[in-house]
Amino acid sequence: MASGLDSEPLIVRAPATVSSLTERDLIARIQARLPAPPPWMIVGIGDDAAVVEPERNRLEVLSVDALVEGIHFDRAFTPPDAIGHRALAANLSDLAAMGADARLALLSLGLPETFPVADFDALIDGLAALAARHRLHVAGGNLTRSPGPLIVDITVVGTVKRRRALLRGGARAGDELYVSGTIGAAAAGLQMLRASVSSVVEPCVSRYLYPEPRVRLGSILGRTRAATACMDLSDGLADAVRQVADASGVGAIIEAAELPIEPEARRWFESRGADPVHEAMVGGDDYELLVAVRPRSRGRLAAAQRHGGVALTRIGVCTAGDGVPRVSVRRNGALEPMPRGYTHFR
Repeated sequence: MASGLDSEPLIVRAPATVSSLTERDLIARIQARLPAPPPWMIVGIGDDAAVVEPERNRLEVLSVDALVEGIHFDRAFTPPDAIGHRALAANLSDLAAMGADARLALLSLGLPETFPVADFDALIDGLAALAARHRLHVAGGNLTRSPGPLIVDITVVGTVKRRRALLRGGARAGDELYVSGTIGAAAAGLQMLRASVSSVVEPCVSRYLYPEPRVRLGSILGRTRAATACMDLSDGLADAVRQVADASGVGAIIEAAELPIEPEARRWFESRGADPVHEAMVGGDDYELLVAVRPRSRGRLAAAQRHGGVALTRIGVCTAGDGVPRVSVRRNGALEPMPRGYTHFR
């Protein structure tokens, strides 16, 4: 039956991609999602380089991390805002491990031509939201076309008072080892996402997609000199213990029974027939802090825990290294070799 209306072909428009915009268009979209630059940022986004005024009586702490699609995240199950969040969180966690306060960041993006504009906006929104919570300002960066994966490369600059920076190499035999928060959640969350058995509302999945770097805790540990050494758990607790032991020339014994494994993660690992202790120690992306503390500094550590807003759990002790660090895990009264954490290159 005729409707009396002229029929016209249905036109389905494909979502806009970054290739449909100019570099200036994309930069403008970034600027629109960021707060106004602070007074100390003399020249920000839009010129050949940023110009900032140094903070008086403070040392600068610099770090850079790149997230590459297919290596560090999978767009099939990682929302674009989570990509932006995780990219900045990885850098902020490095500042936390150094006891530094966040100040500014440079953002470099390698964008596939088919990357949707809506995903681009969401990625920046995720990054900007985390930056705002830590009072960090984006000072500039670079945009380029990528022939393959999406690449998010961020450089951060933080500041710390002289002689307050936390290093990996300050631990001594007898120092106690603590870890912040819980471990294993991010590794379990990633496994859940890969198995397509959960959603972003699941606690472990959320911990993987939206990790919280411990910047406030790290800053307090540095200011109060509560810690002798510190490192973040981006590549897992096992890797961090080895790195601190190597840098400090000590050994370490970790108590398996004391590890603060996230309960949901423990249940997940056990349901898969995996060893929760092993999985929680080798799994990365927790972005918690491993801290070495002199026994006499427990009072300072307790104060840092109160003001830092996150629990710290004693998990072991540093031992005499005799020049060759010996790192092990004590389980059921027996010592086992420390498993290897995540490594980017074999």
